[in-house]
Amino acid sequence: MKNEVFFGEGMKVVKEKYPDLYDIIVKLNDTVFTGKTLDYKTQKLIAIGIVASRCDEVAIEKQMKSAMKELGITKEEIADVLRVVLLTSGMPAFTKAMKILEKL
Repeated sequence: MKNEVFFGEGMKVVKEKYPDLYDIIVKLNDTVFTGKTLDYKTQKLIAIGIVASRCDEVAIEKQMKSAMKELGITKEEIADVLRVVLLTSGMPAFTKAMKILEKL
């Protein structure tokens, strides 16, 4: 998420106790999501596919929520990404991510 880059207790601690490190992480995030060739929306859809393939439920939900809120990405677009996850990462990753998507 470009405006509020990171979530969770771990990043909260980093931001409070190690602001110099947090600033570097934010700059890395900004550098990665440049949109030089792929636009930010496409990059965000890729990020959703990656976290879904890793079965990280917290990251999946956060990526999906920020994609929908920040970029207006639809559930249908996310479902298209998850179809690729099914093919490349299998049924457990796909069904876990679909369950999260349906809750949103």
